[in-house]
Amino acid sequence: QVQLVESGGGLVQAGGSLKLSCAASGGTFSSYAMGWFRQAPGKEREFVARIRSIGGSTAYADSVKGRFTISRDNAKNTLYLQMNSLKSEDTAVYYCGACRPLYLCRAQPEYDYWGQGTQVTVSS
Repeated sequence: QVQLVESGGGLVQAGGSLKLSCAASGGTFSSYAMGWFRQAPGKEREFVARIRSIGGSTAYADSVKGRFTISRDNAKNTLYLQMNSLKSEDTAVYYCGACRPLYLCRAQPEYDYWGQGTQVTVSS
């Protein structure tokens, strides 16, 4: 079992930045690909970014490419999401997840574990 706890959310003005963290425990963090998803009010949860366990290759949703950066520190069992140039449409609850090996990790069914989420609100 892997436990995931997100932190770092909050209220920020449009154009500002936030850095989310996801602390993992109870499993072998370095063996999982990890991802960030988000869910805005009235919308389905959507893929934001993912990072591989080995090599650290990344992938992003088109809506955040060039503004968000996903990274991980396997020594600290922590996943990060640096969010810059935030827009009002980035407002959502952000979730981190641990993805099964060898999957693309862009779809929710490919994830075995989820955190409880952290709220990000961008004011315009």
